[in-house]
Amino acid sequence: MMDLTGKLEIVGRTDKGMVRSHNEDSYGSEIGSGITVLADGMGGYKAGEVASALAVNTIIGDIASRLFELDHKTLRENTGFRAESIACRLTVEKANEVIYQTSQNQPQYSGMGTTLVMALFYDNRISIAHVGDSRLYRFRENSLEQITVDHTLLQELVERGFYTPEEAKASLNKNLVTRALGIEPFVKVDLREDIVLPEDIYLLCSDGLNDMLEDSAISLTLQKFSDNLEEVAKQLIDQANANGGKDNVSVILIKSLKTFPAKKRWYQRLFSRSN
Repeated sequence: MMDLTGKLEIVGRTDKGMVRSHNEDSYGSEIGSGITVLADGMGGYKAGEVASALAVNTIIGDIASRLFELDHKTLRENTGFRAESIACRLTVEKANEVIYQTSQNQPQYSGMGTTLVMALFYDNRISIAHVGDSRLYRFRENSLEQITVDHTLLQELVERGFYTPEEAKASLNKNLVTRALGIEPFVKVDLREDIVLPEDIYLLCSDGLNDMLEDSAISLTLQKFSDNLEEVAKQLIDQANANGGKDNVSVILIKSLKTFPAKKRWYQRLFSRSN
């Protein structure tokens, strides 16, 4: 894996909000390996925080070995995705298995689950894996774009034409997720890839943020404080709480400070010169 120390800036923050008695969100990152993970747990008392913590810890502990095992060329030819993306999918599937088995073996955690979004940075790229309604946004040249698509009943109804996006924002059913880790023995993981440019900022968040803040408010905060990620994180959570703070709210912000191309091995350099 690449060492991205000095190439990325990563800031994370979480808060239980103004209504919930405890925090079921978890997040983690390793700046050197370019990995970030955010999970929003659900279940009985404290079961949600167990599920989200299991997801984050499993993924951070598993991703390096997954990358080491995979063959880049074969995967690109067979799947259309880079090996890093496939590694993300496999490690999320592993997290699903760990949570599901824990819920089966320990009755106090029965029915627990978690949404999840993760991002892996490498070779001027990002691989994104997600399940549920935790989101990833990209902020580039003062423009905010949601990269992930929510796995919710409401999103499905929007895609089928039953709701307009504007009507969906006012719906009371926006939090009914159609996919989560730990609920079933197997889970479908959505993958996306993107090219990372210097000064790009990526935002991972639980729905406690975007349920309380419009995308326009998130964008405005990023525009105003883009040179200070700590302040962006603080402002976003403070605004979510000021608007009601009805859920736990967590954010991870990642800024690309400079390019981070992968170093080619000697045989790759030789091949590129001969073609």
